[in-house]
Amino acid sequence: MSQSAAVTPAASRLPALNWEDASRSVIQLRYGDLDAMGHVNNARYAEFLEVGRMALSREVGGGADDRSVLARLEINYVRDIRQGQEVAVDTLIERVGRTSWTSVALIRADGVPCAFARSVQVRVDEQGAPRALPEDFAARVAHRSVR
Repeated sequence: MSQSAAVTPAASRLPALNWEDASRSVIQLRYGDLDAMGHVNNARYAEFLEVGRMALSREVGGGADDRSVLARLEINYVRDIRQGQEVAVDTLIERVGRTSWTSVALIRADGVPCAFARSVQVRVDEQGAPRALPEDFAARVAHRSVR
């Protein structure tokens, strides 16, 4: 199988977005991330995505008093990740609403796309009720937004 044939099916399932504008988080693989077959367990991908969302939040000024909950997470797996690969998560903001925002992320191993994800986070108050995002939120994330 040629190299291009191996990459084409996975690439066709991933949106062509402005990934160069994304917040990038490098993931340190741990032995516990692997399953008996030597590849990263699919549940770990959600943890990697969380690292990306947290890094983006810190980057755009999310503080300790900024509460949000994950309301939705969908992951499209396109390739496995194996021990020894260099893993990174690129995260962009896709949509900003009144109380929530949607982010998209691309997980790569050795530069090759392995998964695409979309998540929705809702800002909440101390009781867990939705709370309006700060008025300047969209402006703070504009440089990390889908164009």
